[in-house]
Amino acid sequence: MEVPCSHLIPDENTRLQVDSYSQYPWPCNGNRGVNPRRDNKVRASFSSLGPPLTYTRAHMKEEKRVKAPPEFQAPPTIIMFPRQRETSSKGLRRQKRDWVIPPINVPENSRGPFPQMLVSIRSDQDRNISIRYSITGVGADQPPNEVFSIDPVAGKMFVTKPLDRERRSSYHLRAHAVNMNGERVESPIDLYIYVIDMNDNRPEFKNQVYNGSVDEGSKPGTFVMHLAAFDNDDNTTANGMVRYRILSQTPHSPIPNMFTINSETGDIVTVAAGLDREKVSQYSIIVQATDMEGNLNFGLSNTATAIISVTDINDNPPELTSRTFSGEVPENRVNVVVANLTVIDRDQPHSPNWNAVYRIISGDPIGHFTIITDQHTNDGMVTVVKPVDFEQNRAFMLTVVVNNQAPLASGIQSSLQSTSGVTISVVDINEPPYFPTNPKSIRFEEGVPAGTSLTTFSASDPDRFMQQSIRYSKLADPADWLSINNTNGQIITTATLDRESIYVKNNIYEATFLAVDNGFPMASGTGTLQIYLIDVNDNAPSLLPRESQICERINRNAGINITAADADTDPNVGPFVFELPTFPASIRRNWTVSRLNGDYARLSLRTQYLEPGVYEVPVIVTDSGNPPLSNRSIIKVKVCPCDENGDCTLVGAVAAAGLGTGAIIAILICIIILLSMVLVFVLWMKRREKERQTKQLLIDPEDDVRDNILKYDEEGGGEEDQDYDLSQLQQPDSLEHIISKPPGVRRVDERPIIPESQYPIRPVVPHPGDIGDFINEGLRAADNDPTAPPYDSLLVFDYEGSGSTVGSVSSLNSSSTGDQDYDYLNDWGPRFKKLADMYGGGDDE
Repeated sequence: MEVPCSHLIPDENTRLQVDSYSQYPWPCNGNRGVNPRRDNKVRASFSSLGPPLTYTRAHMKEEKRVKAPPEFQAPPTIIMFPRQRETSSKGLRRQKRDWVIPPINVPENSRGPFPQMLVSIRSDQDRNISIRYSITGVGADQPPNEVFSIDPVAGKMFVTKPLDRERRSSYHLRAHAVNMNGERVESPIDLYIYVIDMNDNRPEFKNQVYNGSVDEGSKPGTFVMHLAAFDNDDNTTANGMVRYRILSQTPHSPIPNMFTINSETGDIVTVAAGLDREKVSQYSIIVQATDMEGNLNFGLSNTATAIISVTDINDNPPELTSRTFSGEVPENRVNVVVANLTVIDRDQPHSPNWNAVYRIISGDPIGHFTIITDQHTNDGMVTVVKPVDFEQNRAFMLTVVVNNQAPLASGIQSSLQSTSGVTISVVDINEPPYFPTNPKSIRFEEGVPAGTSLTTFSASDPDRFMQQSIRYSKLADPADWLSINNTNGQIITTATLDRESIYVKNNIYEATFLAVDNGFPMASGTGTLQIYLIDVNDNAPSLLPRESQICERINRNAGINITAADADTDPNVGPFVFELPTFPASIRRNWTVSRLNGDYARLSLRTQYLEPGVYEVPVIVTDSGNPPLSNRSIIKVKVCPCDENGDCTLVGAVAAAGLGTGAIIAILICIIILLSMVLVFVLWMKRREKERQTKQLLIDPEDDVRDNILKYDEEGGGEEDQDYDLSQLQQPDSLEHIISKPPGVRRVDERPIIPESQYPIRPVVPHPGDIGDFINEGLRAADNDPTAPPYDSLLVFDYEGSGSTVGSVSSLNSSSTGDQDYDYLNDWGPRFKKLADMYGGGDDE
């Protein structure tokens, strides 16, 4: 059994007393035994508490270990309550200086048996009175409860279950002593219980896999990554002191031990040179963490995996796969790939160390080509950016160099295969003809007659090595003034050129012509001819305005400002000359023209008064062209009476129009009569509409169809049979003569005596929009009414009730045998008078 010796410092408040300490003189600190007076007055004895104990005190100068003899059985530690005594009548107490109570050390994970006694607590008053002991604090009466217990009579304190230092490393309890009445007989004492750590936890890595990286070509001693494991045991003891080591490395290239790890810090560093990503891009290292300071016999271990990626550096220059490349390009084509350059680079794909950058260093001084890098394949695509001309360059010899986006690593030289030649052949194609001067401008005076040769507008064929001919045609000629010779391009006028035409913009007339060669395929080009037309004085000026008005009496400020419009341009326009003609003489007698400036003049009255009316005043306008052109224009001037402001009055304006007072009155009377007629017509229409609405019939009386019905297969008469007595067709007042008819066999054309269907009631004053609905409802009722006559049609347009004062015509018998008396037809009214005359008067004939 291994037990420590602890040197304790005395304290004034407590006293530690242990029985029979002198019976067992133990060697401690060499051959020196434990002596209470010599060794800081320590009184201690050993308690058999289970496995060997190891702990460190704050006041211990050094740890000393002794070996207990096999026959030793240590008595339990007894902790006495400190004595107190009164020293004066004032109630003051003086406490004797006592010793500090040492902490109670309990190893974790003890196997028992439980409860296991720790110490015995006594009061020196238990000789006189009965004492009851108790403990309080966390682990006793506070959660976690009942970890510790005490015998209330004997004062023995026990631990009731195994302790776990990782959950709780210490407990602070207070011991109490009371008499049988519950009165305190001793002051509480503090008990400190420390849980002694056992190596019961393995080191744990936070992750099972750690990722790190190191540049290829790194020197030995380069830091790579850090690993850390945590042990829940006490890190101040060997139980929690973790040490690291590398178990294995995969792969073993170039050597099995490329890395090492610091056993205490967990830092992984390189120990050898030769890291090459192109050979080995990743290493897998198994790292072991062991506690007990790395003791593999007693320590607990755990492992984790470190994945070390070898990062790429630009230590491999790009190399073109061929010394020469070739391609071809059609002339005048752009944005086409003419050659594809392939390259090999062993660095990390799609990284700056791998991405290729191509440059043309010679053979293309004008910059017809550029090289675009394919982002996926890293190939160089030689692309045309400026059109090439077969007639100028039939082939190009380019020198191309390739590099990476990132510069080469220190000490790495460029490869000779980073430079290559590219031969590009130009393919000749049929190019369209072109007009050397486009647009071509010429100047002619307007008025050039038809058939005049203006110029030769010819095109050139850029294909010098092809024998081709060019033919010309007209593409756009808005005014149809020109024609072109289809072989030599000579332009000839077909009409007179007029600068004032709507097709001339800013004195320029434009026409477009087409030139087509006979190559395969045929190609065409267009050219624009601009004809600048020089103005000639071919348009006489015209007077503006054409109409105006002036006061009948001469006024100093009265007058009409006149000017002229000329379709020509300078110098064939103003200044203008305005003058009155000499004939007729009344013009100059009544009017005068005064010049205001080069473009304006004023026309005013010469006489004091001029009769109101409309006067046509001729004015001669002459421009400044060479030779000048004149025009006699007419301005209509209304002379009218004016108010004080010099404005024509309404009556005056009418009078000036040539109408007298009588004519004005007649016009007003006609207007009044016309308005009256319109008013009367409107009133008549409203009255007629009102009368229509008061009628109970659906149509107007003059359009009543009942005056014209029953004219089917009529063989006699003329106008005399149109005088009908409609009273016989009106609705009877009652149906008694029908209802009282005796039962029997009825005719099919006789209305059956059954309940009548209810036809819709027509309103007294129907709205025009309701007539159609009324007719449809009546038609629907007739469809479902078995009593509706004549029972085989639906011609019931206006039902007027049941029953009739006229008897049924079913009683008539048209039998050809026997005599028939038709005199009764005379009793049927005027409507049957014609029938009575036809049949009743047969004997007279």
